[in-house]
Amino acid sequence: MFLVGAAQSSAKSICKPCPVRTECLAHALDHRIEHGMWGGMTERERRALLRRRPDVTSWRSLLESARRHHVRETADA
Repeated sequence: MFLVGAAQSSAKSICKPCPVRTECLAHALDHRIEHGMWGGMTERERRALLRRRPDVTSWRSLLESARRHHVRETADA
């Protein structure tokens, strides 16, 4: 999605329940996609994340691992 301003907040609410949000975000991060809303994050948010974590070589692997961990923790609670 390519949105600006207040429309970005609305788009985030659309992305939040999406079943492929993690894959979408991982794709944008792994391929350094610069424009648009991907996986519920704006280009500015993704750039900041990439700057904070230059050590990550595969966002797909990292995010899938984090999701599996979250699912296990949630199931145990």
